[in-house]
Amino acid sequence: MEDEVDRLVAAWRRERPDLDVEPLEVLSRVSRLARHLDRARRIAFTEHALEPWEFDVLTSLRRAGAPYQLSPGQLLTQTLVTSGTMTNRIDRLTKKGLVERLPDPSDRRGVLVRLTEEGRDRADQALAGLLDQERAILAELSRAQRGELAGLLRQLTAPFDNIPG
Repeated sequence: MEDEVDRLVAAWRRERPDLDVEPLEVLSRVSRLARHLDRARRIAFTEHALEPWEFDVLTSLRRAGAPYQLSPGQLLTQTLVTSGTMTNRIDRLTKKGLVERLPDPSDRRGVLVRLTEEGRDRADQALAGLLDQERAILAELSRAQRGELAGLLRQLTAPFDNIPG
């Protein structure tokens, strides 16, 4: 089965036989797949009236386990945004009734951000919708192929995930 990347690689091999275009065979497919995944994410989140950044914050809190709360600093670490951006996001989610701010009992000056029941429900529903979309993307692969692909992609992404700062 031929795809668009095969055609792109063949054209570059014809036009620039002096270059090794083999990386395109993998990374152009990863890039194209990322675009399809981005579309699937937008569909899943739109169905639950969430923006991607809202999903990221809500699911960070949801993954924390009961009572589904984190400090703003912990949310920064998990979502990779600046503190000003996180403050704005918490404010917006609070206005929507999806999270609440609580005093941090271990730090009189600090706060904790906790999911509300509605926030937890929306996060759970959006996650289920996202997983449906992702299953559809992976439907052509067997369980063994999905496992193999996950391992190979892990090898490529792990060094980026372990870079300090």
